Amino acid sequence: MASNTPVEDTIRDKITTAFSPSNLIIRNDSHLHAHHAPMRGSTSRETHFHVTITSEAFKSKMQPARHRMVYALLKEEMDREGGIHALQLRTRTPEEEQREKERQAQA
Repeated sequence: MASNTPVEDTIRDKITTAFSPSNLIIRNDSHLHAHHAPMRGSTSRETHFHVTITSEAFKSKMQPARHRMVYALLKEEMDREGGIHALQLRTRTPEEEQREKERQAQA
């Protein structure tokens, strides 16, 4: 049976395999952008994503390097006609995630 979210499934599979994330959140925001001019005529419902990844693979790397890692991983999906048009990333290490949780608990 074919998936209703093949692009999201591919994103999840590739990120899980490459980064072994302790936390992975993928939000498909495509419906919020369907009316934009560049999306007119697009048959894909999977063009805009917000992805949060927590992984040890990001240790000792600055945000731009982390993002380049993810962009390189998803290059094929971003280059494909009807593929990913916009990818918003939030990349962090488990320690950064823990610090954020502690800050939120204190607020």
